[in-house]
Amino acid sequence: MNPPSKDTRNDLIIVARAVRTRGLKGELLADVLTDFPQRFEEVSELTGVSLSGDRQQFELENYWFQNDRMVLKFTGYDSIESAKALVGYEFGLPEAERVELAKDEFYDWELEGCLVENKLGGSVVGKVREVMRTGGVELLVIESEERGEVFVPMVASIVIEIDVSRKKIVIDPPEGLLDL
Repeated sequence: MNPPSKDTRNDLIIVARAVRTRGLKGELLADVLTDFPQRFEEVSELTGVSLSGDRQQFELENYWFQNDRMVLKFTGYDSIESAKALVGYEFGLPEAERVELAKDEFYDWELEGCLVENKLGGSVVGKVREVMRTGGVELLVIESEERGEVFVPMVASIVIEIDVSRKKIVIDPPEGLLDL
């Protein structure tokens, strides 16, 4: 599942990123960074995170979808000049407001940083850096001190245990997988 990105420093779920201004009335064109765009129906305020990491609350005056992006209009930002200051900002919601997933589904940010252990002998493979989307099976991209970058398919026969509360993943890799 393609989740929203997470600003781990601030416990935010980032749901949109402003890419440029739109129109003359202070609107922003933004990339949608959530699989749950319907969540905007109930959002009246977003936390903006600037490129330098500064946070600010914004009142969402209006929004609408335009192709695969969305247009955001914030209260008090009524000109191109004022909206231009927000280009590059990421907009998020508190982590506590995330959409709950099914028991066997996880957000990518929940898997990032998890320690990956091999079922055989319990040896540490490394830490998950990211989840790579290939259009088919997702891959765990694991940073390993021994092997460098390791790619592990997210299939039940290989990834046999995920415990995000303990930041631990156990894998049962087929012979040779970790040597690729």
